[in-house]
Amino acid sequence: MQLLLPIFPAEIKLINPVLGVFAKDGIVNYLHSGVPIYSHAETDIKQFRFITSKFILEGLCARREISDCFGVAYESVKRYASRLSTEGHKFFFSNDDRQGSCYKLLPAVIARMQKYLDAGKSNSEIARLENVTEGAVRYAIKTEKLKKN
Repeated sequence: MQLLLPIFPAEIKLINPVLGVFAKDGIVNYLHSGVPIYSHAETDIKQFRFITSKFILEGLCARREISDCFGVAYESVKRYASRLSTEGHKFFFSNDDRQGSCYKLLPAVIARMQKYLDAGKSNSEIARLENVTEGAVRYAIKTEKLKKN
């Protein structure tokens, strides 16, 4: 899926009659009734998502207004506002601790899967036995964590 980046206007653009936005010198500024209330760097997508979600939850604007003003997907705006209301600001600013590793393919699981492969079982059988997807088994073979005979 392609990330749709927000479009920040150089001139003041109204999100709705009381809320506006403009970008100057790489900084995006948000105005409420002409008074600056938030700002962030143009490249800071996490801050953009947090601020716009906060506007929605505070009732300053609607999700559709954010989507239309910045040219981002309505579903994304809806998702991030929902995540802010359920998980709070930590969702936007905490580090992702997964580090891109598969949490199900632990060394003990890999060892059992290798025994199944050596016994001649198919990828789908191994996936069913270990409660993982067949794609996870294929990925482990591709990355040479498992050796197929």
